[in-house]
Amino acid sequence: MKKVGLVSLGCSKNLVDSENILGLFDRNGYEITNDPKDADIIVINTCGFIEPSKKESIENILEMVSYHKKVIVTGCLAERYYEELKKEIPEVDLFIPIRDYDKFNKLLYSLDNSIDPTLGVDDEYRIVSTGPFSAYLKIGEGCDNRCSYCAIPLIRGHFVSRDMDSIIKEAKDLASNGIKELVVLQQDTTKYGIDIKDPNVNIVSLLKELLKIKELDYIRLLYLYPDEISDELIELIGSEPRLTPYFDIPIQHSESSILKAMYRRGDKEFLINLFNKIRSKVPNAILRTTVMVGFPGETEEDVDNLIEFMKDIKFDHLGAFTYSQEEGTDAANLPNQIEECEKVKRKDKVMKAQQKISYQQNKKHVGEIMEGLVIGKDNNNYLLRSYWNAPDDVDGKIYFSSNKELHIGDKVKVKINNAFVYDLMGEYVS
Repeated sequence: MKKVGLVSLGCSKNLVDSENILGLFDRNGYEITNDPKDADIIVINTCGFIEPSKKESIENILEMVSYHKKVIVTGCLAERYYEELKKEIPEVDLFIPIRDYDKFNKLLYSLDNSIDPTLGVDDEYRIVSTGPFSAYLKIGEGCDNRCSYCAIPLIRGHFVSRDMDSIIKEAKDLASNGIKELVVLQQDTTKYGIDIKDPNVNIVSLLKELLKIKELDYIRLLYLYPDEISDELIELIGSEPRLTPYFDIPIQHSESSILKAMYRRGDKEFLINLFNKIRSKVPNAILRTTVMVGFPGETEEDVDNLIEFMKDIKFDHLGAFTYSQEEGTDAANLPNQIEECEKVKRKDKVMKAQQKISYQQNKKHVGEIMEGLVIGKDNNNYLLRSYWNAPDDVDGKIYFSSNKELHIGDKVKVKINNAFVYDLMGEYVS
């Protein structure tokens, strides 16, 4: 039997594409292998968002061609630098940019003429790689926000919502195959349905349909744009126990002048009011965000103000990254670009401040009984996913002890008895 190996880089949305690609190979009789030495074909699904991710993608491509197998490069880097990559890395057998995903099978046929050219990449034939109980559900593609620093619209194109019937069908199929936790995502999840021009199609109506699938224990949202979070959405999350009270809201910065230069909608006052509203309506809400430091024109005072904002809001989870000067974006042409060493210094300062905030937030959970799913085992401790942590390995971990033997995917209750900067520790209750 022929074997395929796949390296998936970048975000969770890219991972869903990788799972769809594996589904195509599976339908054509390929066995999946994690060892590139055993593979007949190696696929690298690349990321091209910022400079470090581009570098990681290139390094992976060069490593995989060294195995002298047939190599396919796809994903964001292939979309953005298609011609350059073909010229610079001729060892790659096939580059498939995102725009050609609908022709993936026909292009693949040029490498293996035993491939059925009538079978395409299809959401219905995913090989879920996130375990037997949890899966991502991608509800659209592209982005129209056009933030001044971001290359995603240049890579992924305009915002397009997926047909709701198609989404619900996939969700039902996943649930029937044992999936208990569904993580709903898109480049801009809260904007779902805006391009469909039907007032009855939006993120709230979609969630209500998903909640009808009783086999799903938990439904979680990722990537919420601040000014698209409606009161109706907040109230729905607060009232439905199976909707995880987890608000992943990347804000990028707190200072109004920086937000304006980033082309971000909403100012500092708006963000303060939003987070206060969420916490008042959903008292057990978990707040996660990402911030960017080193944006052109940012001052040290801006960073200090950002840290004060973080202390006021008290984010449960926060990640910081440095601004990357990406060609084709408006911010790349701004004056007052900041030296890389200074960006790193500012990032370290922000993360050091967040460590104290995270620890204080985590201590509040000591004594709490959390319900969730067993997601693994680490030495003598099990790992729990509750409403507190998302499945994309960005948040901390919940470790817990148990005298009873448990299995992956079991629904359990755990009492939290200790807290650390990023992680929680507990013991099995039931």
